Amino acid sequence: MSKFKHFLGIDVSKEYFDAVVILDGNKEKSIHSQFVNDYKGIKSLCKWLKEQGSTFENTLVCLEHTGMYGKLIIKYLMIYKFSIWVEMSLKIIKSIGIQRGKNDKVDAERIAFYAMKNVEDAIIFNPPRKQIDKIKNILSIREKLVATKASLLRNVKELKSFDLELAKFSEKLQKTTIKGIDLDLKNIEKQLDKIINEDENLCRIYKIATSVIGIGRVTTLFLICFTNEFTMYSTPRQLACYAGVVPFEHTSGKSIRAKPKVHYLANKKLKKQLHMCALSAIKCDPELKLYFNRKVEEGKSKMLVINNVRNKLVHRICACIRENKIFEKREIA
Repeated sequence: MSKFKHFLGIDVSKEYFDAVVILDGNKEKSIHSQFVNDYKGIKSLCKWLKEQGSTFENTLVCLEHTGMYGKLIIKYLMIYKFSIWVEMSLKIIKSIGIQRGKNDKVDAERIAFYAMKNVEDAIIFNPPRKQIDKIKNILSIREKLVATKASLLRNVKELKSFDLELAKFSEKLQKTTIKGIDLDLKNIEKQLDKIINEDENLCRIYKIATSVIGIGRVTTLFLICFTNEFTMYSTPRQLACYAGVVPFEHTSGKSIRAKPKVHYLANKKLKKQLHMCALSAIKCDPELKLYFNRKVEEGKSKMLVINNVRNKLVHRICACIRENKIFEKREIA
């Protein structure tokens, strides 16, 4: 990482983005400019950087993970061969200590300083393939449809407790909408199957991950998307931490002796999916069922044991992917 002499911090919004470049690793030598968040703006950014003596070879670009607003910048800067570090905003905020006040220029400067200070830990962004972006988009639409359907059904169920006639009227009005949602969900399933079956690597990962008892289609696809086809984490523990299923010690001196607990910073979507998988695995996998019952009989909290099962599932998936093998169910004597 020592090849980087200049550090560019970008604060992204919908219409504009602010850029601050720190020259020669000297915080006092920082320059700011603002650009329109489109292709012309990115082209102007590259021209501006060239004027400062910053090139793709000697400049590390850092920006926060802001979803769709940052996609265009990342896409075109990668075409221009820049090294890009996409970091969690909370990680940047926590690292710079107590700060007073904020604006887009200040935020961009803080991001640039974060990149300079932590250059040795920089993780250069590896963009997901188009197939992964497609799956992400489809899963996002699926989530919205499932939530809408659940909301409509819940509304009817609640009305039945107070006014049966009104509940029937509401159910009649929503019938066509719910049928339409069900049809859309079926089409989504077909589209996901098509994307998976047409891609050799996706098909391989999907078959291996879903062979683990308890792991279903949606959880596997979330894992594929969030790990960029299992390339973003070098160990199962790292992935388990990201999913929020690893308990950490919480002690200090003699006075604080709290029970180990999972950290609140986690991918909540993935954690929720793994929770449902753990409940399924406890019912369907003889080995995990025996483990769960034994630990509960020993006096362990059920939620603690379920979390342990979630952790075991992550390790099983990673082991199978690493060995490129289908999961083999173990027989219990």
